[in-house]
Amino acid sequence: MTGRRQVPLATAAGMTAALVREQFPALMADPGIVYLDSAATSQKPQRVIDAVTAELAASTANPGRGAYPWSTRAARRLAEVRARAARFIGADSPDEIVFVSGSTAGLNAVAMSWGLANLADGDEILFSPLDHSSNVYPWVNLRQVLARFGRRITLVPYRLTAAGEADTSDILAKVSPRTRLITAAHVHNVFGSMTTLEELNGKIDSSIRLCFDCSQSVGHVPVDVTKLQSDFAAFSGHKMFGVPGTGVLYLRRRVHSELVPFLPGGGTGIRLLDGALRGLSMPEGMEGGTPNLAGISALGAAMDFIDDLGIERIAAHGQALTRFLVERLRGVPHLRPLPGAAWADCQAGYGIVSFRIDGIRSGDVGFALSSEGFYVRTGSHCLPSGSGYDDSVRVSVHVYNSVQELDRFAGFLSLVTEGTR
Repeated sequence: MTGRRQVPLATAAGMTAALVREQFPALMADPGIVYLDSAATSQKPQRVIDAVTAELAASTANPGRGAYPWSTRAARRLAEVRARAARFIGADSPDEIVFVSGSTAGLNAVAMSWGLANLADGDEILFSPLDHSSNVYPWVNLRQVLARFGRRITLVPYRLTAAGEADTSDILAKVSPRTRLITAAHVHNVFGSMTTLEELNGKIDSSIRLCFDCSQSVGHVPVDVTKLQSDFAAFSGHKMFGVPGTGVLYLRRRVHSELVPFLPGGGTGIRLLDGALRGLSMPEGMEGGTPNLAGISALGAAMDFIDDLGIERIAAHGQALTRFLVERLRGVPHLRPLPGAAWADCQAGYGIVSFRIDGIRSGDVGFALSSEGFYVRTGSHCLPSGSGYDDSVRVSVHVYNSVQELDRFAGFLSLVTEGTR
């Protein structure tokens, strides 16, 4: 099937995937692999690998815990990456950047640090039950914890559209005087749709806090937390060329006074005075324990890598690949797309396309694809149980993928499904 198509390796964005791919050792070591699971974790460029090695190979020390040069150098490096991350996502100040182990930890920190301290009996949180579990379970857990202390909060679900975006008209209809937080996936991890909540601007009380899971947007598209008017935002390093165990929680300065320590301990600068914790300072007050300096250095290297490529070019590349894939999949027998780019009226697309094949379990489809070197995600994709999308195939692309690869992928998928009844 690929023989009848002459597909250029570069997309309309002008980014040559083959040249970018050369910077990823794992992909170069096995050129027969077409990696299509970047929404789960991205591959790592040599620059990021070198950053980890450099941090561990020389002058390893705890940042700011000593007066000797290795420790002060580590503290300086931590401050540099913090400031780098603030600029990268459009935060107003480095003190709005908290280093965490990933989005899951970040969103749980919001629930425990802000939710426990600020939610009263009868308050409400608006959320999508079809978001990633890391943006659902922390709020369910918070409700259960508060109930143990006699505070009953309500989780109010809102709908998603056929394009997979948050239905802002439904959100507006459900906002009440007791609404305290609205949380959303910026780019959905299964549907690949973008939600900005900009339609809510000027229509909801300014005291309502906005929270975004930016796991699938940071590093893929331009993200400006100030323009999003977000109070909380979280993303994981391993989905944006960094390493597992690193991430960022953005905490808008206006919520700092509403926070209590999430992980009190060494390095947080909190004092014990008259048996009580005092003096929460930001951002250190939210970063108990020894920081993952190697991972944080790798995060800085990942941001440099993204800036060198250009986030606008990365976004255009992802959108071009998404549009191409959607069109190619329309001809695959028995394929039913999930909400997302295939249902959108506009030409948007953010690198994620999910679907089902009638009569074939997703795991079987994934096994057949992997036998030819196409690596995709199958199953529920970390959606909460009972979501209704428990068995599907997800294709997610990044800068090292090309339309040529997607053309081959769609051609082989057609062969797999042609015999299905």
